[in-house]
Amino acid sequence: MADKSFDLVVLGGGPGGYVAAIRAAQLGLKAAVVEREHLGGICLNWGCIPTKALLRTSEIYHYMQNAKDYGLKADNVGFDMAAVVKRSRTVARRLNNGVAHLLKKNKVEVIDGHGKLAGKGKVAVTKDGKDVATLMAKNIILATGARARTLPGLEPDGKLIWTYKEAMVPEAMPKSLLVIGSGAIGIEFASFYRTMGAEVTVVEVLPRVLPVEDEEISAFALKAFKAQGMTIHTEAKVLKLEAGKDSVKATIEAGGKKETKSFDRVILAVGITGNVEELGLDGTKVKVEKGHIVTNEWLETGEPGVYAIGDVAGAPWLAHKASHEGVLAAERIAGVKGLHPIDKRRIPGCTYCQPQVASVGLTEAAAKEGGRKVRVGRFPFQGNGKAIALGEAEGMVKTIFDEKTGELLGAHMIGAEVTELIQGYGVAMTLETTEQELMHSVFPHPTLSEMMHESVLDAYGRAIHF
Repeated sequence: MADKSFDLVVLGGGPGGYVAAIRAAQLGLKAAVVEREHLGGICLNWGCIPTKALLRTSEIYHYMQNAKDYGLKADNVGFDMAAVVKRSRTVARRLNNGVAHLLKKNKVEVIDGHGKLAGKGKVAVTKDGKDVATLMAKNIILATGARARTLPGLEPDGKLIWTYKEAMVPEAMPKSLLVIGSGAIGIEFASFYRTMGAEVTVVEVLPRVLPVEDEEISAFALKAFKAQGMTIHTEAKVLKLEAGKDSVKATIEAGGKKETKSFDRVILAVGITGNVEELGLDGTKVKVEKGHIVTNEWLETGEPGVYAIGDVAGAPWLAHKASHEGVLAAERIAGVKGLHPIDKRRIPGCTYCQPQVASVGLTEAAAKEGGRKVRVGRFPFQGNGKAIALGEAEGMVKTIFDEKTGELLGAHMIGAEVTELIQGYGVAMTLETTEQELMHSVFPHPTLSEMMHESVLDAYGRAIHF
């Protein structure tokens, strides 16, 4: 490939990188994406999308096993693990091809290889150790994503001790599984494997599962997981893993006691760390801190003309945050007027376990710690007609308001389809809605969304159906 010049070169074709390039092209900039593996990044190929395909399978399997609850008959219910995995991979491939089509449609050049900074306004691209091209770029966006974090003595081997990648393509269903970490990734896998029949143990070093969620939601989730048959250890540690021929011995410390137990497989879900290596950052003003690239509110690094977005730029590690940052960076580069920095408090978070969990804004504890006097509303799924009709009467919606101004500070949900409902509150927060606007909004009946209305009403002593 001959050397080329661009207005923007993006390193990484994930949900931040490809979106940034497309938006830049829409704004008239000549853009290129350098991607060394798969367009769509981890999210599309080995994360968000294929895991949701797996979880959908487990959800249907659960309903089939409980068909009698709906007046149906389903005998000899089973599954084909290879077919389950194949469906998940097919979904990922379909979307990967879709991203390639979108980039082509928007005349974004895709360059196969590993890109790194090679001086001011330059990107060197290599593939399998061979030079591919030197790209000249007025602006460069680092969108290289992140990878699974490991802990000393708990390193994955890809066979018995898995990261998320191996956990998505099991050759067979393990009879017993240890999940280390109870954040979104760990709990989603725990939920999938438990629903499909594995005996699941979860170990969390912090005092509660789903530790970033509101305490009430975490407590509700813990009760639900235990009811499903999961073994949960909080304020606990896995001290050692010893891989055998086809099982792993794990030494777990919980409640001041040590116990060694054997598991067929182990999944490590102890967080992620940014892909900041081999990017040519030495000699630049790009600063790396705690495994991620430091940026200002406009995604600019310390090096003029170099931006960083998505997982490599730090928490929250969410695909939709990366995509929004990609748009913002592209528009900043193109000189679009009237832009607003991202308010990370308004970025919804979703966990697709059973039951689903979703939240946006401050938890009740964080609001109070910030000196706010609050009004809190709650509404249970068991008070909602649609939830009862669906056979999904376990869950709750919680809303938090500033007592003085009526500002919606946070919303937290657990239950069926809450990952679809949460954006209603996300839009409300973006519009700086108060309780009055929410109270006067008409919610359709019968829907799960009515609980959102009732929770708001409850915060002000006006709930009708509870």
